[in-house]
Amino acid sequence: MTKKQAFHVAVVGATGAVGEQMLKTLENRNFPIGKLTLLSSKRSAGKKLVFKGEEFTIQEATPESFEGVDIALFSAGGSVSLELAPEAAKRGAIVVDNTSAFRMDANTPLVVPEVNEKDLLEHNGIIANPNCSTIQMVVALEPIRQAYGLGRVIVSTYQAVSGAGVTAIEELKTQAQAMLNGETPEANILPVKALDKHYPIAFNAIPQIDKFTDNGFTYEEMKMINETKKIMHMPELEVAATCVRLPVVSGHSESVYIEVEQDGVTVEDLRTLLASAEGVVLQDNPAEQLYPTPLDATGKNEVFVGRIRKDLNNDKGFHLWVVSDNLLKGAAWNSVQIAERLVKLGLV
Repeated sequence: MTKKQAFHVAVVGATGAVGEQMLKTLENRNFPIGKLTLLSSKRSAGKKLVFKGEEFTIQEATPESFEGVDIALFSAGGSVSLELAPEAAKRGAIVVDNTSAFRMDANTPLVVPEVNEKDLLEHNGIIANPNCSTIQMVVALEPIRQAYGLGRVIVSTYQAVSGAGVTAIEELKTQAQAMLNGETPEANILPVKALDKHYPIAFNAIPQIDKFTDNGFTYEEMKMINETKKIMHMPELEVAATCVRLPVVSGHSESVYIEVEQDGVTVEDLRTLLASAEGVVLQDNPAEQLYPTPLDATGKNEVFVGRIRKDLNNDKGFHLWVVSDNLLKGAAWNSVQIAERLVKLGLV
């Protein structure tokens, strides 16, 4: 049987912030597309988008939209994925879903290619793309886990407003201008649009991303905790997270504390390891004030790591600073990367 040279690709949620980045990434990577179908809600149907110089009309996503589709990249919200991803898979498409709809489903692989590419072999038509903040952390930690073991992870995130969508970006800009003008900013989006109480994000920090669960952690924090364990196949791993929204447009930052299992590991050991790790760029030179920042990471696919230092009280404890573009490696690039690996492995 002859392998396909080009594929019918559908992008669901093509007009959203992540959908736009998916299209840019497909174009930048020159993904072998034979036919492209752009899908969205009924509200956005009829809009036009340009891909590789060709204009495409966005269609309303229905079950029938996936007839003949090889790979479907979803980023249109969990309810859309729950309704349409199984329909797409039923029609023979492999779905790469960027929502939380299937991430913790026991029969759905949750994949970061640098960490657990082999899990793609177990897919049943749907592959879940992890949460953005989880992705960058596990890319940085997996080489360390493989070399020295991993016993505990404590992470505090500093997340960009683009993770909350285009409207949150616009609200940040509007609020910042209002405050510079000496006016009271209007807040309608953050921390959670669906709730009644909102805080300004301009010149502020909001220690809540998503709703709170009964245990006092937010859903975003529980995603990081549970997804890390699943991706690394370490259900016993001790993970804790605090997720904070900052007035940054793009690029999530994370302060990560880890405990390795081996004795005698040094900071230089971790630097050497991460300098050659897949998908990682080491930026760690305190003498020259070299470390990652979200502004520098924006528009790049890699995960940037710096500020590596040994804990002052625990010889097996280390602190790291991890930064990545949440719309690229945290979403669009990881999705396209999964599609590329599916092609490489001959699974599509």
